[in-house]
Amino acid sequence: MSERGALRARLDQLAREIAKFGVVGGVGLLVNMAVFNLVRQVTEIPVVRASLIATVVAIGCNYVGFRYFTYRDRDKSGRTREMTLFLVFSVVGLVIENGVLYTATYGFGWDSPLQNNFFKFSGIGVATLFRFWSYRTWVFRALPLPEAAAPAPEPQAAGDPEPVGQGSR
Repeated sequence: MSERGALRARLDQLAREIAKFGVVGGVGLLVNMAVFNLVRQVTEIPVVRASLIATVVAIGCNYVGFRYFTYRDRDKSGRTREMTLFLVFSVVGLVIENGVLYTATYGFGWDSPLQNNFFKFSGIGVATLFRFWSYRTWVFRALPLPEAAAPAPEPQAAGDPEPVGQGSR
């Protein structure tokens, strides 16, 4: 395959991966926002705690989606390692996501339902960039590509002239 063809294939693969990540992330976003608003409506739990509950529920849904849809073709040999890293990076994403909401709510006093939803959504957006990079790099590692065997050089007949630049001096 030519260098340009290989680049095109890698870009196509990355585009499919981003689309699948987006589908799972979209479902996770809906779960996260729905649980957040439900908890806020039904209970007296403070905004950031409600957000933490919603984020944890969404993380569980996302793991299933990533493992069995987005990254189903990736290495499955180290599930304990995979789940540990997923949880570590998810917690970092949780801190990013809820840090934005916390800062807006308690730092700036923006605490209306509309503002809560806006900053929750914004935090999810920032955390998503981190999660995409970390999940694809560290958690759901690609299987090693089979090494393409280079074609063996054809034996040279005794009477053939030597190729240019390969003569002995």
